[in-house]
Amino acid sequence: MRYEEVTINRDVEVVEIPAGITTAIPAGTPAVITQSLGDTYTLQLPTFGGLYRLAGRDADAIGKAVTRAEGEDGAAGPVTDELVYAQLRNVYDPEIPVNIVELGLVYDLAIEKLETGGSRVAVKMTLTAPGCGMGDIIADDAKRRIATIPGVDDADVQVVFDPPWNQSMMSEAAKLELGML
Repeated sequence: MRYEEVTINRDVEVVEIPAGITTAIPAGTPAVITQSLGDTYTLQLPTFGGLYRLAGRDADAIGKAVTRAEGEDGAAGPVTDELVYAQLRNVYDPEIPVNIVELGLVYDLAIEKLETGGSRVAVKMTLTAPGCGMGDIIADDAKRRIATIPGVDDADVQVVFDPPWNQSMMSEAAKLELGML
């Protein structure tokens, strides 16, 4: 994606990258979209300095359509690893243009059938850097996406740091995208 200059058209909350601090941005603030992946946007805000993450639910604040996550309003069926991984492939670190699955950040996935007929999905994931302030934001994004899968009654995403992540955990596609091959 080429960078796109926009103006924030309504007051909106964004998350400072990488600190993870929520900040209110007033209408009329100029911004540059530096990344648009999944259903989130990474914005450079010259007035404030630095990069900020805008949630897809607030896309209208930059003149973009608010989109529903895949799976919302779909028919319930068996919850499978493939369905969960498909949703997780829409979750991105706002500083890296590769999804968390291809980055090798998802360490474990377990699906448990509940007595109610639904399913509980538990994911263990890590971050590229243990001190990343965006960890809770990325984990919440993963949990939100999993929860959109029909038949999922409970989603739990835990951030773990054992084993420590390293670049060898990335897929070949991720390495290619990042110019590491």
